[in-house]
Amino acid sequence: QVQLVESGGGLVQAGDSLRLSCAASGGTFSTYVMAWFRQAPGKEREFVAAISRTGSTTDYADSVKGRFTASRDNARNTVYLQVNSLRVEDTAVYYCAGRSTAFSISLYRLAHDYPYWGQGTQVTVAS
Repeated sequence: QVQLVESGGGLVQAGDSLRLSCAASGGTFSTYVMAWFRQAPGKEREFVAAISRTGSTTDYADSVKGRFTASRDNARNTVYLQVNSLRVEDTAVYYCAGRSTAFSISLYRLAHDYPYWGQGTQVTVAS
């Protein structure tokens, strides 16, 4: 059974930065496409970023492009999301998600494409 555990969230001021981490266990991490989603109160869960199995390709939502960076360390079974220049509207619970794929450059944006999910980490940005 694959388990994903996020960490690194917190309460920050607008303009600050955070690094979110997601540690995986129970599977072959290097075969997983990993993604970050977020859900703000009263809103649907939305795609934030995805990173391919090797980390060679990434995809970002337009709202975070240029501010957020996804990376991964397959030796540590961990994926990261560096979040810079945070805005009040970035306030949400951030989830990591994963799915196994045979394709090294595959990326997916839809939540239902990912069978494995973490419990989430809260990011709150104050003005």
